[in-house]
Amino acid sequence: MFALQLVIGAFMIGLTVLIHAVSLDRLKRVLDRLENFFRLRMRHSWKVPMLVIAVLGAFCSHIVQIWLWAFFYLSVDALNTIEEALYFSTATFTTVGYGDVVLSQEWRLVSSFQAANGFMLFGWSTAFIFEIMSQLYQADSG
Repeated sequence: MFALQLVIGAFMIGLTVLIHAVSLDRLKRVLDRLENFFRLRMRHSWKVPMLVIAVLGAFCSHIVQIWLWAFFYLSVDALNTIEEALYFSTATFTTVGYGDVVLSQEWRLVSSFQAANGFMLFGWSTAFIFEIMSQLYQADSG
């Protein structure tokens, strides 16, 4: 079972990293297309909707990944209900880890992969949002 958890954990990390990469790439393209639209219509406040879209877009990517992990837990009968799976997945992915819902020994190693995965992807999103902010303010000053 140990090897299976390693393989599943690696697969899920690979899948969520792929989803995140595609999501942030598409989000950047959307922001590039919207920049002139907001500059023309909002003049002094044009950066605000750009930042809101960047943050919400990154957040939505995380929501998809949390649901993916939740569906995994349901599919292997590690958790019983969608609410329980989403709660556990969210607490684990965000590294909060309340501990009120736990997995059996059979699947607990996979949850540690999810926590590491969430930690890395939130860091990536933070870097992405920071870069978007840097570009927006640099474009405004130039």
